[in-house]
Amino acid sequence: MVVGDVMLDRYWHGDTGRISPEAPVPVVKVNKLEDKAGGAANVAKNIAHLDGQVSLLGIIGDDEYGRTLQSLLIDEKIESQLVVQRDHPTIAKMRIISRHQQVVRLDLEDNFTQNHSQLLLDKLEKIIKEYDFVVFSDYNKGSLSLIKKMISVSKSASKTVLVDPKSKDLSQYAGADFITPNLTEYSAAGGQVGSEAIIADSAREIIKSAKIGAMLLTRSEQGMSLISADEKHDFSAQVLEVSDVTGAGDTVIATLSVMLAAGMPAKDAVEVANLAAGIVVGKLGAATVSPEELGRKLSQYLVETGEHYQAPFEDVLQHIEFARQSGEKIVFTNGCFDILHAGHVRYLAQAKAKGDRLVVGLNNDESIARLKGPERPINPLEERAMVISALASVDWVIPFGKLENNDTPAKLIEQVKPDILIKGGDYTVDQIAGADFVLANGGKVEVLEFLNGCSTSNVIKKIQQF
Repeated sequence: MVVGDVMLDRYWHGDTGRISPEAPVPVVKVNKLEDKAGGAANVAKNIAHLDGQVSLLGIIGDDEYGRTLQSLLIDEKIESQLVVQRDHPTIAKMRIISRHQQVVRLDLEDNFTQNHSQLLLDKLEKIIKEYDFVVFSDYNKGSLSLIKKMISVSKSASKTVLVDPKSKDLSQYAGADFITPNLTEYSAAGGQVGSEAIIADSAREIIKSAKIGAMLLTRSEQGMSLISADEKHDFSAQVLEVSDVTGAGDTVIATLSVMLAAGMPAKDAVEVANLAAGIVVGKLGAATVSPEELGRKLSQYLVETGEHYQAPFEDVLQHIEFARQSGEKIVFTNGCFDILHAGHVRYLAQAKAKGDRLVVGLNNDESIARLKGPERPINPLEERAMVISALASVDWVIPFGKLENNDTPAKLIEQVKPDILIKGGDYTVDQIAGADFVLANGGKVEVLEFLNGCSTSNVIKKIQQF
């Protein structure tokens, strides 16, 4: 559940061709009106767009803007827990956009009173049991003036609490599991900048005194830092070009909460949230990220970092299963790939073309020594895995062959459960390890020809001639 300051974002789009004769300002000829859920509602929208089940608790007025916002929530599949107040207008922000640039913004708002915040607290107490995670989105409009009590209610119900803070007094968020300030908010709360050590010590002092579990500090072009009492993890910014940072903080806390709710460890959840932020700042306005966009970005990131090899084996199997559940065909092949050459590259590209995702089983060093002799491999496992991982055709690399007399990938194939098993050379299907398992489970087995003249042995012979 998302709790906080909800608002309507309204955009007027149009072209600018002249200056007003009444004043030195551009004249925008409006040709499009667009309404979006804003503030805390944008956090909820980000969660919904990542296929999370989410409700929104906030205050709106009994007016056109409030009714428009409620209609948007229905379209976004967000359960409304909004409280309607006749004595207070819905917060609305009007933006005039021309040629992808914001010309002016008009804010229609009155801050909420503590009585309004009490209404949210009362409703929270009634419905808290229905939720597992509570995200507080504080835009400093007053609806969360009683947030300390709200967090206490949430923690008493054993809920995980995340807060996007605005108050300079972070003790207002005591009991929260995570807070996500940006650098400006961190500094306003007394946070010190300078060296990484200073940032870590200062952030730890803040969360300790404020009784908060951990801080995810968003640092613009410097990326993010996850800081807890005993750890600090830094994440580089993942964006090439910034179009608009509007709503980026909403995307970060929304993605973090979804990943945590899915059971992901905090460090990994932040890593994914960092990737999501890199996507959304490349868009105009308060945008969101889809699972498909995030999946593509994550795949690219894993290839670039080699993480799809370095990740724990159980995690890799889970990633493969997620891909299978998304309807993607899993292709498996294996080999030593001691010295990568043109034949390998062509072979792996052909294998990938047979499906959607390619898993490469890689003989470990001991296995190669047993198969090829004590002088092999030329390149150790870590280096071979990194080179193979860098190929665009390869999605995951999994080593095998730890045990003696276990130099075939048959066991690994049973764990991966590929849709298509590929082998290169002049094998027949009955000679291929794991073929019987794949066929018995409705899969296919194919043999691809190697590129003539290309082999690791030939490469080694040529090198020895010099």
